[in-house]
Amino acid sequence: MSTPSSEPGTVPAHHEIKAVPVRHYGRWVSAVVVVALLAWLVYAFSQGNITWETTGEYLFKQDTLLGAWNTLLISVCSMALGLLLGVLAAVMRLSHNPVTSTVAWGYIWLFRGTPVLVQLLLWWNLALIFPTMFGQDTNTIITPFVAALLGLGINEGAYMAEIVRAGIQSVDEGQTEAAHALGMSRFKTMVRVVLPQAMRVIVPPSGNEFINMLKTSSLAYVVTYPELMTKAKDVYTNNLAVMELLFVVSFWYLVLTTVFSIGQYYLERHYAKGSTRSLPATPLQKIKANLTSLGRAR
Repeated sequence: MSTPSSEPGTVPAHHEIKAVPVRHYGRWVSAVVVVALLAWLVYAFSQGNITWETTGEYLFKQDTLLGAWNTLLISVCSMALGLLLGVLAAVMRLSHNPVTSTVAWGYIWLFRGTPVLVQLLLWWNLALIFPTMFGQDTNTIITPFVAALLGLGINEGAYMAEIVRAGIQSVDEGQTEAAHALGMSRFKTMVRVVLPQAMRVIVPPSGNEFINMLKTSSLAYVVTYPELMTKAKDVYTNNLAVMELLFVVSFWYLVLTTVFSIGQYYLERHYAKGSTRSLPATPLQKIKANLTSLGRAR
């Protein structure tokens, strides 16, 4: 029995469309390749001439933990000094006063243009130029901590100055003009109006600078500051377990940078309020979304 044909001018009935997810075979192939490479890398290091028991032995020793704490301490203090100098230099650089603007430019030019290792050595050997300071022996004032703080902090201030300057210039000039029209001084305008809005631009590169500071602090071993690298060097100089102690150092640097990377992410997420319609997903939300997408790809 034949079905009646549709009459002219009538619209044929539409059947319900069933969406079929596209299978992403490339994801599985790339995942297998990456896992295979990682497995090969782990196997290669497991078969190498490395005494992993020595690495585990020194991983949580008191000297290692003290070195990690000193690394964190000098990094935080140097970053605080660098941030203070950076804000000051950025404001001076944007000043209409040619003297302060030129001085700020010269500071940025000098300390960004010379290696931080050289700057550390200059501060450490300052007694060769000034044997006494404030009526005291210079070596008693320029301790390893002070030399590391000045070398790392002042150098960081030059980089932070450019970051802060970019953040300040990202704020619309109308905000400053409106604040001045309300009778606010330049200082209050900068603190209450400009800087809070500039934080959205300042925070991400500042977080990267701090994480870089954690790693750059390893250069403080040249001024005998007892940070993580110095402690490891003292140990492997005696027992010759060079690679084992370097793995210990790498482990603690990874721990510190991971913790502060997570903190940086949430700080950026906080200052993103008001600039985006929806906040970026948290790490847990991203993991859940990736697992869900993999499940759908099956």
